[in-house]
Amino acid sequence: MNKTKEITVLERVSKKNEEIVKEIRTIFGENSIICFNIMGSPGSGKTTLIEKTIEKLKDKKTIAVIEGDLATTIDAERIREYGVDVLQINTGGMCHLDAQLIRNALSKMDLSAIDILFIENVGNLVCPSSHDLGEDYRVILASVPEGPHKPKKYPVIYKEADVVVITKADILEHFPDFSIEVLFGHAIEIKPDIKTIKVALKGEDIQIDDWVYWLENVEPKK
Repeated sequence: MNKTKEITVLERVSKKNEEIVKEIRTIFGENSIICFNIMGSPGSGKTTLIEKTIEKLKDKKTIAVIEGDLATTIDAERIREYGVDVLQINTGGMCHLDAQLIRNALSKMDLSAIDILFIENVGNLVCPSSHDLGEDYRVILASVPEGPHKPKKYPVIYKEADVVVITKADILEHFPDFSIEVLFGHAIEIKPDIKTIKVALKGEDIQIDDWVYWLENVEPKK
């Protein structure tokens, strides 16, 4: 393909995506919705974090969820058990959600009844970082079993994130080589103003209060 034509096509795609993102942000603003894009590896605890958050906030906020996955409705069915509005997006072979998919999903939801919208992105540490979904905040999950060096290995997604959440802190004792300080240090080196939070979502000592406090007090981005 001629290089000039290729650049022109890419510019048109980028401009179209920007227009859709702007439309999504207008929708969120008109309906007073604050949106969080939850990203992380498969098995990092994205769905569990959403479940525990719903348990904590269900009497204070109306929460809805858009579930992104390559296939199946397993995670959406888990979330639906909590009595919240949830919409599943199956991407087939696509390793991320995009703005067009989110806009289509929003058209099927009762937006006037939503305070907080969680978008659980496809489990991946590369593709989602390049796609603006119109969210207010990007949250990247790093689970203890993955080790402390994920920010160094995947710097782009951390550079674009607003918050890094260490999950599965309830099993820290089984991973003596994992260091919370090292992971947070790597993340802050990549993005100095990134918010750092640790959660433990299973077992007797559930730790989620710092995360919930931040959610309740953060303001939508303008």
